[in-house]
Amino acid sequence: MKNVVLKELIHECKQNNRKAQRELYDRLSSKLFASCLKYAPNYQEAQDILQDSFITIYKKIDQFKDEGSFEGWCRRITVNTALMRYRGTKVVDLVNEGQIKDEAIEVEEIEDVDLNTMLSMIQQLPDRYRMVFSMYALDDYSHREIANMMNITEGTSKSNLARARQHLKKAITQWREENNSTAS
Repeated sequence: MKNVVLKELIHECKQNNRKAQRELYDRLSSKLFASCLKYAPNYQEAQDILQDSFITIYKKIDQFKDEGSFEGWCRRITVNTALMRYRGTKVVDLVNEGQIKDEAIEVEEIEDVDLNTMLSMIQQLPDRYRMVFSMYALDDYSHREIANMMNITEGTSKSNLARARQHLKKAITQWREENNSTAS
């Protein structure tokens, strides 16, 4: 988006101009929806998060001070909207952080898994694991930032990430077994 056009569009949205709001939605919805898909357990939930995010963006657009990226500001609202939706979800955390083996998933290990299959696997993770995995692995948040945003400890963030990776490795292994048996 060109800066001058974007500034005018933001100004018009601040005036509750419906055409400007629609244009803003048309310009940003696909990018923000991609973020929603990372945090939602399915397509319909992602659509709901996107809708709620735009409602918040329109309500809070007066708070945007033209410092930094407007798209980044909108993405932050989208992530926060997703987090608020699942914040009440509790995961029993009885395992000591030191007992969990942190298993990174290497790119070579998932080269044969297509993007839609991988996204589906991520969406099937339990809510907390999916949130932490998406924030850490896909959006580059630190464990400290995740802990602050989700109101959990850094240790819980780390253990949830490790558990998410364990779930994904198991899902990838199962997917390979099912696809190798059907390919034979």
